[in-house]
Amino acid sequence: MNALLNVSNLDTRLRNHAAIVDGISFNIVAGETFALLGESGCGKSMTALSLMRLLPEGVVNAGGIVQLDGDSLQHLSEREMSAVRGGKMAMIFQEPGLSLNPVMRVGDQIAEVLQLHHGVSGVAAQQRCIELLEQVGIPDAAQRVREYPFQFSGGMKQRVMIAMALEGNPKLLIADEPTTALDVTIQAQVLQLLRDTQAQSGMAILLITHDLGVVAEMAHHVGVMYAGEIVEQASRKQLFAQPLHPYTQKLFAALPDVTRRNQSLTAIPGSVPPLGSIAQGCRFAARCDQAWALCSDKTPAWTEVKGGRGVRCHLYSDGGKLSNSKNYSTNAAVDGESGVATNAEAENLAQPTSAFVLKVDNLKVHFPIRKGILQRVVGQVKAVDDVSLAIPQGSTLALVGESGCGKTTLGKALLQLVQPTAGSVQLNGCELIGLTGSELRNQRAAMQMIFQDPYASLNPKMRVAEILEEGMTALSIGRNQAERQARLDTLLDQVGLARNTKWRYPHEFSGGQRQRIAIARALAVSPQLLICDEPTSALDVSVQAQILNLLKSLQQELKLSYLFEVFFSNTASTR
Repeated sequence: MNALLNVSNLDTRLRNHAAIVDGISFNIVAGETFALLGESGCGKSMTALSLMRLLPEGVVNAGGIVQLDGDSLQHLSEREMSAVRGGKMAMIFQEPGLSLNPVMRVGDQIAEVLQLHHGVSGVAAQQRCIELLEQVGIPDAAQRVREYPFQFSGGMKQRVMIAMALEGNPKLLIADEPTTALDVTIQAQVLQLLRDTQAQSGMAILLITHDLGVVAEMAHHVGVMYAGEIVEQASRKQLFAQPLHPYTQKLFAALPDVTRRNQSLTAIPGSVPPLGSIAQGCRFAARCDQAWALCSDKTPAWTEVKGGRGVRCHLYSDGGKLSNSKNYSTNAAVDGESGVATNAEAENLAQPTSAFVLKVDNLKVHFPIRKGILQRVVGQVKAVDDVSLAIPQGSTLALVGESGCGKTTLGKALLQLVQPTAGSVQLNGCELIGLTGSELRNQRAAMQMIFQDPYASLNPKMRVAEILEEGMTALSIGRNQAERQARLDTLLDQVGLARNTKWRYPHEFSGGQRQRIAIARALAVSPQLLICDEPTSALDVSVQAQILNLLKSLQQELKLSYLFEVFFSNTASTR
């Protein structure tokens, strides 16, 4: 069967010749889904931007072939390529908050696509916009179509992006983390919408994700990407039955499991190497517990193995440890150093004390609805209505609900970032509602928040070191700058980022890496209470394990209290 999309030896580099996407090849057949799986910083999103010819400044296409429906995309003019984007191929971007125009109403942005590719305008376009928003699960679509992006939650903005991408009826849809910001119920709706559209139109999908649950549900074929290379390709059935590459095995091993409650999760040590830092040898060798001398001396070639699948690993090449036996079931990486606590260690985990760090009684946050020239109040939006909760020192409370239920508003109200309408919020026995600005400032070190959208909460004009040090300086933490810089290095180690990355700006990081920076910033001032608004929603499973292990160890060591605002995930049920 002929492929709709053919990618051969795609090579994307910085102007200093450091490879971001290093000679990857894959095909996608019409009506099928190819999933590109891997950690943040592996080059998945840059692969998508290379296909769309939307590379950022300083990044160039250095070679390779990209053919869509038989046409070579590299040789098209920019005018011709503009017709292809949104028509033959469309993309759902990872950051919906950055992709939507903040000064245009949502309906106008969707209507723009209708006008450009279908010539539909006026009342017909307005009605079609409402239908699209209803299809992706946005309630009261007739009203929301006239609102601006800032009036939507993160999950709702993602749904708007999906509606815009599907409107053009593309032959190829590139979905970059399309369900990252969505709760499990809306995720199911969106994935079903993609499957239905695919079945009706024969659309091919390139699915970029770190969520193994989504891969298990959607993919026909899977490519596992690491440090700019595809290290394993297989059908979904083959991959989930028997992952071959040690990296793939470790991704599966990092999945959370309810049977291991109060035990450490299996995390992959270290992080993805910086671009261009490994000239020869296997790029995963430093993190692999099956590596031997050959792995550092020689770059592994692509090896075809049984079942039509391929892997880039010396274990399966001629002369490799597994090449003669043809026994491709290598469980050592899965069952290696798991970091799982013993039963005795689990019993010794710190238990929460009876003292309440946070106590909330009958909290209400109502927003007025104003209409008319005089902006009279005609109603109330009850974002938070009569909520009471208490968190003892050293314990975790999970607040579970769908997108738009008011979880984020509640978290901001607890920190007094949103003014409560009524109720009581006490931190260590101190009533926060009614405090002056200076009085609240004295409480800031004791409570911090990890926001859902790491890009919107990070100052784009500040380097990472300045972002992390800002809170410590404002709250007089650390005797001098040298001491604060040493603490920054420790924090970066803890969240899995290289120390030299502190001199970069937020736009130089992937979405998952920016989330790690946001977590490090919250931890920098040694708070007693952390309000975590979807703290791992943008992270792949291996980094999720690192962050959750870190938060758990800090809780045991420092008696931290956590309020987790989360939605359910089906990731743990993939195997």
